[in-house]
Amino acid sequence: MLGRVRITSALIDPALLALPWSTPLEEWPADQLVALPQGLSRHVVRFVRLAGTVYAVKETSERVAEREYDLLRALERIDFPAVQAVAIVADREDAAGKPLDPVLITRHLQFSLPYRAVFSHTLRPDTMNRLLDALAVLLVRMHLTGFFWGDCSLSNTLFRRDAGAFAAYLVDAETGALRPKLSDGQRNEDLEVARVNIYGESLDLQAAGLLHEAIDPEVVSEEVVQRYEGLWHELTYEQQLSLDDRHNMEKRIRRLNELGFDVAEVSMSLVDGGSVRIRPKVVDAGYHSRRLLRLTGLDAEENQARQLLNDLDAYRAESDLTDEQQAAHRWLTEVFEPVVRAVPAQLRGKLEPTELFVQVINHRWRLSEEAGRDVGLAPAVQSFLADVLVHRPDEQAVLGFTP
Repeated sequence: MLGRVRITSALIDPALLALPWSTPLEEWPADQLVALPQGLSRHVVRFVRLAGTVYAVKETSERVAEREYDLLRALERIDFPAVQAVAIVADREDAAGKPLDPVLITRHLQFSLPYRAVFSHTLRPDTMNRLLDALAVLLVRMHLTGFFWGDCSLSNTLFRRDAGAFAAYLVDAETGALRPKLSDGQRNEDLEVARVNIYGESLDLQAAGLLHEAIDPEVVSEEVVQRYEGLWHELTYEQQLSLDDRHNMEKRIRRLNELGFDVAEVSMSLVDGGSVRIRPKVVDAGYHSRRLLRLTGLDAEENQARQLLNDLDAYRAESDLTDEQQAAHRWLTEVFEPVVRAVPAQLRGKLEPTELFVQVINHRWRLSEEAGRDVGLAPAVQSFLADVLVHRPDEQAVLGFTP
């Protein structure tokens, strides 16, 4: 029952009003909940599914809920990879009139995996490397944006498949702060918190027998910092070149593009000796995903977008189409959409469409390697559906996961 509660929301699903707000979250009936794995949390968190949408409901204090709601809304406005804030429900009381903690409601990120789902089986070193890369990229993007996290950890992060890699999303922002720019001291403080938290989480996983014997928890925590520092340097260091060295200037920009960052502007200043000092100014992630979205309307993770664009470019070359927009439209309607439509209804919760297509084209490549010739897209699709997809867990529901 709704009772007498106060709801703060920009846009709320009316079905949320029918939830048992007069009952503490830990006592909510099982028939109203979705059994999703989650990371460790200092708060009580429950998942509910309403009209096909899954929401995370977290009990916390009103001050913390309001602060986190505002931060998540601000991050959404700048297109930062984080969960979406939906509402705050305050002034809750139980049947006896006793006050209950307010709750923050966020929209669950489809096809995302908390790290404990990724670690549900003994984790291989290469999978750990992909997780560390994703977390380092998230931290760099965060600091370029001016966001201080204050509690970076695996538990506060969700991971989505991204064409063989992972993309990381912020889940918990209650200790964060959004500023025009972060100092080196603030960045280093965030990195130290990340190092300590990830070391502790890795020790817990090791004790549970979920870390490969080759993975050292202390090394894992240090590698996150090292990967961050390498990426941060690549994005921000000043480079001194001669005035006519256009090639190395373009090479620097291409290297940033390959890392998934778009150079919106380059700051240049003349120095003694007829050389120029350059530094990328205003860089952001998503170079390939933005190009794919512009050409096709498809919203994909960065590595997915890179592979989709490669397939689109190959299709364009084979079709001898000079107009990029025309080629993209035809590729979308003649290649991408038929592959997605070929998936039977009962299998559509296995993978999101963009990841499905990426895995199909990679499956086609493997089959072609074995056969010594191109097996074609249609046979590859049927083989993937029958031999691979049918055996995958439903990642849309996140009921299980195999790394």
